[in-house]
Amino acid sequence: MQLAKLKLVSAVRRRKTVADIRRDKLLGKLDEQIGLATAQVEGKTFEAKRAKVVVDADGRRGRELVPARVKQWWWKTSDGKLLFTIRYGTKPLELAKGKAAVEVGNMQELIEALQSVRAAAEAGELDGHIETASAALGVAFKRKTGKGSARAH
Repeated sequence: MQLAKLKLVSAVRRRKTVADIRRDKLLGKLDEQIGLATAQVEGKTFEAKRAKVVVDADGRRGRELVPARVKQWWWKTSDGKLLFTIRYGTKPLELAKGKAAVEVGNMQELIEALQSVRAAAEAGELDGHIETASAALGVAFKRKTGKGSARAH
């Protein structure tokens, strides 16, 4: 009679699409950039963590959090303004035709701009840009066909 107390509904769990996974990856990187910029403003150090598979003395595998290096996406121009690009892997996202960088005046504006980009990415506004960058990245990983690429077994 315990089930009678529960509200039962008909539902099917929605699987993540490739676009959802790519969006989540970009959101994670944006969170790192916001954390890095915030830490610089506050004069603190930012330490990101990533999961690493380790094998102990008994041969058992486990996950361990280790420090990860985070490269900042912004730089200062000669006239003192800050520019930043949104990167997906090694490729900057082209946010408008021929324009991949965003200009801001100072670190506080940088944080606000990164938060705006994060909100846009979360809403799915950057999905097309992510798809384009992902396709460009995928070209580098495709096996080249030709005379010298066949391996002898």
